[in-house]
Amino acid sequence: QVQLVESGGGLVQAGEPLRLSCAASGSNSDTLILAWFRQPEGKEREFVAAISWTGRNTQYADSLKGRFTLSRDNAKSTVYLQLTSLKPEDTAVYYCAGSTRRALFSLRAAYEYWGQGTQVTVSS
Repeated sequence: QVQLVESGGGLVQAGEPLRLSCAASGSNSDTLILAWFRQPEGKEREFVAAISWTGRNTQYADSLKGRFTLSRDNAKSTVYLQLTSLKPEDTAVYYCAGSTRRALFSLRAAYEYWGQGTQVTVSS
C-alpha cells in the first residue's frame, strides 16, 4: 500500500513563494509517477504538474508553466512543488497523487493514490 503525505501549505501574501512537499511511502513508491493537483473551493480538481519516477521528465499545466517547478528526491522519497509569484487565484487545497502508469498524465483518473491535501491560501 502506498501512502502520500503532503506538507508545506499555509497562508502567504501575493508574490511570495511557497514550497510544498509530498512524502511517499510503501511498496514501489520510488517508481511511481507523482503529481500535484489542486482544488479551489467550489471548483473541480485540476492538474498542476507531474514528474516521472526518474525525475527527468515533467509535465505542467500550461497556465502554470514558469511559476511552479516540480522536482523529486528519490533518496528521500519526496517530491517538491516550488510555487513562485503566487496569486490569490492560486488559493486551493493542493493534493499529491501517485500513478503506476509508465507515462505522464494530466487526467485525475490516471492516479490511483492520493494524499489528504494541504491548504494554500494567498492573500492580496
